[in-house]
Amino acid sequence: MDKSVIETATRQWLEEVVIGLNLCPFARKELVNNRIRFVVSSADSEEALIADLQAELRLLHEHLEIETTLLIHPGTLTEFDDYNDFLSAADGLLELLELDGVYQVASFHPDYRFAGTGPEDAENYTNRSPFPVLHLLRESSVAGAVDSHPNPDSIPERNIALMKQLGAEELFQTLSRIQSTSTDS
Repeated sequence: MDKSVIETATRQWLEEVVIGLNLCPFARKELVNNRIRFVVSSADSEEALIADLQAELRLLHEHLEIETTLLIHPGTLTEFDDYNDFLSAADGLLELLELDGVYQVASFHPDYRFAGTGPEDAENYTNRSPFPVLHLLRESSVAGAVDSHPNPDSIPERNIALMKQLGAEELFQTLSRIQSTSTDS
């Protein structure tokens, strides 16, 4: 699949779902200001993905004008359990590079599932994306955004309530439509 098509689908998901449903009240500003880097990895193994993750962390560290990076990796960790297991390796890389506390990795996957939920539960859609994504965030920016929000603790509860209100079927259809636009190209 063409990298530009994958990037376009991920951007569409960010605009329609993450920003459109206000799942992250901080994302719109960064998208409008063109401070989100979209990178489609060619990685076909965990080792190659770790190398891409390391390169993106270094680039983000050297370029303060980039606020955050979405590292999209459609060719590896397509099974959610494998992806979920990989997150500890991503955190380990942050420690190895002495960047823990400087950056964090948020996780998004087409089959994302929170502990204690069923695979079809609507609340899982808060973290479902068209492709597996590692979202690299600056800790200082996260802290600043949280400090500026009137009630940051309410965000997850609000998102879960919204997902349940919309329903798993509608959310599935939305994500499927976005995914299909990328596979139709």
